[in-house]
Amino acid sequence: MSVYSVKGKGWRYGFTQKGTRHTEAWFKTKKEAKEAEARKRQELKNPQPVPQVEDSMAEQTPTDMGFLELLNLRLDYVRAYKSQKYYVDHIYTARKLVKGWRKLRCGEITLQIVQAYLIKRARVAAFTANKELRYLRALFNFGIKQGLVKTNPTQGLEFMPVD
Repeated sequence: MSVYSVKGKGWRYGFTQKGTRHTEAWFKTKKEAKEAEARKRQELKNPQPVPQVEDSMAEQTPTDMGFLELLNLRLDYVRAYKSQKYYVDHIYTARKLVKGWRKLRCGEITLQIVQAYLIKRARVAAFTANKELRYLRALFNFGIKQGLVKTNPTQGLEFMPVD
């Protein structure tokens, strides 16, 4: 029962190998169905080797993610576990951060990038820069606790002096 046509639908193939039925359907031509059947038989004859899994899964799992992804996860967490005012403040800060850091990965954000951003925000007010530094620290610490990022680029930054 190799290659056959189903009226109004197209061509399909079907065969049994070692007690297992293998089929695929709806090819436009008989030639396509025969080629697909030959490929399938070849796959079954020469299966691809399964890659070996190492004992240390921590080395294989990526721990760097996009900044926007981390920010969205943090906002979801804040919405669920914190107050509405705290959540609204986080959204305001997130909008400012996303303008410049949307396409960066968390591992690409360095102490110098954060410091330049905070100096720019300190022109508005030192209180604003300090508040956003607290939010950034919370964001990256959240990522570290969840195992999503490796480092916190805000570590070692001091607060701006407030008049």
